[in-house]
Amino acid sequence: MPNAILGENCNLGQNVVVSPDVKLGRNVKVQNNISIYTGVICEDDVFLGPSMVFTNVTNPRSAVNRRNSYTRTTVGKGASIGANATIVCGHDIGEFAFIGAGAVVTKTVKPYALMVGNPARQIGWMSQYGHRLTFDENNMAVCPESGQKYKLVEDQVILNND
Repeated sequence: MPNAILGENCNLGQNVVVSPDVKLGRNVKVQNNISIYTGVICEDDVFLGPSMVFTNVTNPRSAVNRRNSYTRTTVGKGASIGANATIVCGHDIGEFAFIGAGAVVTKTVKPYALMVGNPARQIGWMSQYGHRLTFDENNMAVCPESGQKYKLVEDQVILNND
């Protein structure tokens, strides 16, 4: 739709609508049956699973026009949102977060967080390669695929470049 911005190498499945003023970064994969409403920003390398849902108004009513009150939602770089998940508007998804299939996100999600359920709750942490991280007694974890090292500091995951 008008004023939508799609970055290089985006992949849109069938039955996808990208509304006005939506911004999709590079290499965003949008699976089938998704409407991306005004107010949504997806940074680079985001994955949107089949039939996942974004909302754009916190208190919708058919008889009340709220087109000027769409609420912004940002999906951080490298985040994945599973099939049939729902993201309630105004709750950003952190970089490399992983939202499980069918989860209903009703609060802001931290970077690298693994979220499941309704309402979604955090049950762990994920690597940039999409593997669940297991932290040792020193709050360190290693991605089994990439070998990248992560540190857990004050309930935040930090990629450890040492």
